[in-house]
Amino acid sequence: MRTLRIGMAQINTTVGDFNGNTEKILNAITEAKSLGVDLLTFPELATCGYPPEDLLFKPQFIKENLKSVEKVIDQSSGITIVLGFVDAKEDIYNAAAVIHDGKLVSIYHKIYLPNYGVFDEDRYFHVGTECPVYIVAGVGIGVNICEDIWYEAGPATVQAYSGAEVIVNISASPYHFGKGNFRERMLGTRASDSVSIVAHNNLVGGQDELIFDGNSMVFDEKGRLIARGKQFEEDLIVADLDVESVFRTRLHDSRWRKITPLDEKKCHIVKIAVSEAVDGSPKPQVPHRTVEVRNLPGEIYDALVLGTRDYIHKNGFDKVLIGLSGGIDSSLVAVIAVDALGASNVVGVAMPSRYSSLGSTSDAELLVQNLGIRLITIPIERIFQAYLEELAAPFEGAEPNVAEENIQARIRGNILMALSNKFGWLVLTTGNKSEMATGYTTLYGDMAGGFAVIKDVPKTRVFELARYRNEVDEFELIPLAIIEKAPSAELRPEQKDSDSLPPYDLLDPVLTAYVEDDKSVEQIIALGIDQEIVQRAARLVDISEYKRRQAPPGIKITPRAFGRDRRLPITNRFKG
Repeated sequence: MRTLRIGMAQINTTVGDFNGNTEKILNAITEAKSLGVDLLTFPELATCGYPPEDLLFKPQFIKENLKSVEKVIDQSSGITIVLGFVDAKEDIYNAAAVIHDGKLVSIYHKIYLPNYGVFDEDRYFHVGTECPVYIVAGVGIGVNICEDIWYEAGPATVQAYSGAEVIVNISASPYHFGKGNFRERMLGTRASDSVSIVAHNNLVGGQDELIFDGNSMVFDEKGRLIARGKQFEEDLIVADLDVESVFRTRLHDSRWRKITPLDEKKCHIVKIAVSEAVDGSPKPQVPHRTVEVRNLPGEIYDALVLGTRDYIHKNGFDKVLIGLSGGIDSSLVAVIAVDALGASNVVGVAMPSRYSSLGSTSDAELLVQNLGIRLITIPIERIFQAYLEELAAPFEGAEPNVAEENIQARIRGNILMALSNKFGWLVLTTGNKSEMATGYTTLYGDMAGGFAVIKDVPKTRVFELARYRNEVDEFELIPLAIIEKAPSAELRPEQKDSDSLPPYDLLDPVLTAYVEDDKSVEQIIALGIDQEIVQRAARLVDISEYKRRQAPPGIKITPRAFGRDRRLPITNRFKG
C-alpha cells in the first residue's frame, strides 16, 4: 500500500508581520513532525500575508519575505514543505517553495493570475510557465496556487496527466456567502476529472475588508471529501492519503488513456525527485476529527466576528465603542463586537435627543444589561440647541429639513470620535448595506468611525442575523422589541425609514439585482418588481457613490461588496 501522510497548516497570517507569520509556520512544522507528516503545506503567500498589495513595490518587503523562507528551510529536516511566498527573479512571482530536508528543492510560479473582483495580481506578478511534478516518498505530487485549480484544463490537469497522483493547491480564497459550497463542488470535480487526490489548503483570517474562511479540504480520486479544516479558525488538518487507490482507479478508467492534457505548450513539465525514501517506522495515529460545517446565516455571523476581531487586534486596538440607538443595526454590531472581543472591551454610548423615544432608550439599556458592557450616556439636546441658535440667522426663512436632522447625526459622530481620541478606542459604525447603497447615511455623522462591521449586510439579513444570534443562546440577547420595531433614525418626530425608502423586503432584492448582478432598471422591472421602487432605488444608488467613497472599510460577505469589488466613477451621467 502506497500512502502519504499530508498535513495542511490553515494559519491566520497578517500582511507584513514576517516575525509573527514565520513563528506560526515554524510551530506548525514542529507539530506536523510530531504527527509523522510526510508533506506539510501552507497557504498562498504565507510568509508575507495576503493580499500584500502595493507593499510588493517595496524592495525591503520582498527581502524580508525571502528571509522568512530561509528560516523555514533551516527547520525543515525530515519533512517536505510547500510554502507560499514572493519569489524575486527578473521580476516577482506569486510562488510556492518546495522545501525538503533542509534544502530548497524547487519553486513553482503561479500561472493564472486573477484580475477581477477584489484581485489585482496582474498589477504585481509575472506569469509562471512550468508545471513541475515532484516525487515525494515515492508519490507524484503536483503543486499549484489558488486560481490555477479553478481552470478545468489548467495546471492541475496537466500535472495529473504527467504523473501527479496528488494535487496540492495552496490558496488564499476570500469568503462570501455561498462560495464555500461552490468551491467544494469545483474541487471535487477537479479531483474526479483528473483521477487525482486534491488537497486544497486555504488561508484563514481577516485582512482589511476580506475574510478568508479556511475550510481547507482533501478529496479522493473519485471526488469524495475525505478531510476538512475548520471554518473561520486556525487548524492543522492531517490525513493519510491512499495513493494506491489512485493507481487502481486510473487502471479502470479508459478516459485516462485517451485524453491529451491541454495547455502543454504553456506549461513545461519538470519532474523533480524530492525523496524516494519512505520511513518504515510506524506513524502516530491521526487524531479523529469531526468538523461541523456552518450554514447560513451562521457562517455569515462567524465571518463577521472573525473579521471584527482580526481588524481590531491586527491594527493594535483593544477596545471599541459603538453608538447605541436602541435600533437593530447598532444592537447587532454590539453583539458581534462582544463575541469578537469580550464584553470588557466594548463600550456603548447612548446619545438621546428630543426625538429619541422612551422605548429606544430602554431597549438600549436592556441590551447593555444583557451584554454586560459599559454604557456612557451623553444627551445631545443642549449641543443641538446651540447649533440651532448659531444657525438661526443664516437659516432664517428656510423650512426645517434634512439639514437639522443631519446636525444631530454629526453631533453624535463628533462625540464618538472625541471619546475615541481621548481613550484610544476604535469607533465601530453601524450602517448596513441597504443604507450604504441608497445613501441613507450622514457623512461625518453615523458614517464617522474606523470600521464598518455590517457595511455589506443588507437590512433584511440584519434581522435574520439578530434572530439567529438569539437562537444560539436560546435567550433574547437582542431584545425582541428591538427586532420587531419599525426601523427609524429618530431625527424628527414620528420618523420611520419607510418615509424615505421603500420597505426593506422590497428594496433589498432590487439592490441585489442592481448592485451585485448589474441588471438594468428595465431588466429588474421585467422581473415583476414595481417600476417606481426600481427607478427610485437605482437613482439613490447612483447618486450616493460619493458617500461610499468616504466610508470606513467594512467586512465583505456578499458576492459583490462596495469598494474594491465594485468600482464606479463618482462623476458620470450614465443612468440605468
